[in-house]
Amino acid sequence: MRILYLSQYFPPEVGATQTRAYEMARGLVQAGHQVTMLTEVPNHPAGIVQPGYRRRLWVRRELEGIAVWHGWVWASPRKNFLNRMAFYLSYMAGATMMGLLARGRYDAIYCTSPPLFAGGAALALHFLRRTPLFFEIRDLWPESAVEMGELNNRRAIQLSSWLADQCYRHSHHLVVVTEGIRHALLQKGIPAEKITLIPNGANTELFQPQPDAAATLRQQLHLHEKFVVLYAGILGLAQGLETVLDAAANLRTHPHIQFLFVGTGPREQALRDYAQNLGLTNVQFLGQQPRETMPAYLSLADVAVVPLRDVPVFAGALPSKLFDAWACACPTLTSIRGEAQKLVEQAGAGQFVTPEQPTELAQTILTLCAQPEKIKEMGERGRAFVSQHYSRQAQARHLVTLLEQESERLRD
Repeated sequence: MRILYLSQYFPPEVGATQTRAYEMARGLVQAGHQVTMLTEVPNHPAGIVQPGYRRRLWVRRELEGIAVWHGWVWASPRKNFLNRMAFYLSYMAGATMMGLLARGRYDAIYCTSPPLFAGGAALALHFLRRTPLFFEIRDLWPESAVEMGELNNRRAIQLSSWLADQCYRHSHHLVVVTEGIRHALLQKGIPAEKITLIPNGANTELFQPQPDAAATLRQQLHLHEKFVVLYAGILGLAQGLETVLDAAANLRTHPHIQFLFVGTGPREQALRDYAQNLGLTNVQFLGQQPRETMPAYLSLADVAVVPLRDVPVFAGALPSKLFDAWACACPTLTSIRGEAQKLVEQAGAGQFVTPEQPTELAQTILTLCAQPEKIKEMGERGRAFVSQHYSRQAQARHLVTLLEQESERLRD
C-alpha cells in the first residue's frame, strides 16, 4: 500500500504525538508499505523554527524509509488565540498543498488528531484525491480545549465542532487511543464497527531499565542518595504542574527528596518563576532532552509523576508517559481520574493520587520514600505489564493489519 500520513507534529520535534506518529509510520514501512508523512517544519512547542528549516516553503527528507515533507507554518513563541489559529490553519493549508503535489496514487490517507485542523487537510485530500480516509483521535477536540479554557470563542467552537463531525462522518474508519474516546463517539451515534481501539504504549526496545546510564546521570546532576521525583513531558496547561511544585514546597524540609522537570512547553517560564517565588531549592528544571536519553532519566527516578488537571474530559486519557515510565521499571504517581486510575490499579505499577491535591501528593511521596522494596516491586510489575499489553511494536502491527484488511475490503 501507499499511505499518505498527516501528523502536524513529527521528529525531530520531541513529544508523545511525534513519537506515536513516527513509530506507527515506521511499523508500516517495516511491513512493506510506502509512507509519505506530511508534517510541519519543526518548531513545537517553543514556536521557533529549527535551523535548517527556516525560510523554506517545505523541506523533504527520508527517515528510516519514511518520506517526510516538512511544510511551512506560522510559528510564534507567543501563544495567544490568533497565533494559535494561524499556526493550525497554515498547517492545514500547507498539508493540503503538499498532499496534492505528492506524486502517484495513494491507497489510504491516515490522519492523527489533535490538532483538529489536520483533519481539515485530510478531508480536502480525501475528496480531491478520492482516497479513503482513516482518522485517528488521540483527544476529543474541541471538547478538551473548551474544558481547559483554551477555546472560548463561540464561533470558533461551532466551527471546530462542525469540522470534527465532518471528519468522523467522512472517514472510512476511526482509530481511538482510549475506551473513553470510543464511548464518546458511540454516544455521537457512530457505529461500533467503524471504531478500532489502538491505545498508547511504549517502545519497549528503547524504553527499558538503564542502571549504568542512570548512575552516571545521578553523578552529573549531583543527586547522590537523593529520592528523585521526576516529571518528564511537555510543560503545558493541561498538566497542572503547579500542583507538583506545591508538593515540593510541602516537602522542602526533607532535603533528601529532589524533584526533576525534564521537558519544555508554553508554561515553562511561568513554572520556573513560580518555583523561584516559592523559594524552592529541591527542584531542578533540565529543559528538553533528546528522546534517546529519556530511559536513563526514568531509570534514575524513584517515581515519576503523571498528572493532568481535574476536568471531566481527562477521564478518558491515557498519556504515553505512563507507559514509558513503566517500561523503564519506574513506578508512577498518577493524578488522572477514570481510565488511567483503573489502569494503574490493574497494573499495580504505581499509585493514584487525587488530581490537584498537593498535600496528598507530598504525603504519598513521603510514604513511598520509606518503602524502597515496594517501589522496586511496583517498577518490576510495570515493566512486565507494558511488555505484555502495551508495547508500541504490537500496536504498530495492529495498525498495519487494520489498514491492510480495510483496504482489501474496499477493493472487493
